[in-house]
Amino acid sequence: MERTRLMTTINNDKPWRIVDIVVAAVIAVAFGIVFLAWNALYAATGPIFVALPPAQAIMYGVWLLPGVLVALIVRRPGAAIFGGLVSAAVSVLLGSPYGADALISGAIQGAGAELGFALGLYRRWNLPFAMLAGALAGLAATVHDVVLYYPETGTAFWTVYGSATVVSGVIVAGIGSWLLLRALIAAGVLRDFAVGREQREV
Repeated sequence: MERTRLMTTINNDKPWRIVDIVVAAVIAVAFGIVFLAWNALYAATGPIFVALPPAQAIMYGVWLLPGVLVALIVRRPGAAIFGGLVSAAVSVLLGSPYGADALISGAIQGAGAELGFALGLYRRWNLPFAMLAGALAGLAATVHDVVLYYPETGTAFWTVYGSATVVSGVIVAGIGSWLLLRALIAAGVLRDFAVGREQREV
């Protein structure tokens, strides 16, 4: 019970510290590099989904991960957008096949995740809100992609694509970020953050 309380009521509204910026940037850059491999894998798996192309969006969650994870660590307004945008910028610099639109996508996905934590008034940093952030990041990504890439595909395509993206956001970005957070805490690398200190106090 005490652990749950701590993980859900901390509200850090102080200005960003240098360590916040550095760690958030390192995580975002790392994911920007991961995106290189994920972009290639996404393209290579296209034939697997030939019978139902929009279902390939089930792989979308990896692109949504940095926004959710950075927010869970830093616990400050704007952290999710920072994570999404910086990881996308690194991806573009390294030759993303999506070009400059990756920056727009990263910002939109980060904003979706940001909304999830904002709905918790930046006080709820638990698994349910991580999942909500992942879901809203997926929803934001869906709106962007449908408007820009699939405007004429129709309702059935949009429904499958959106459902797959949101589910992937919940599982991969939401639960996945939470599991990565726990691993980082266990490794002791977050001792300078509230989430790391809480675990030592419990």
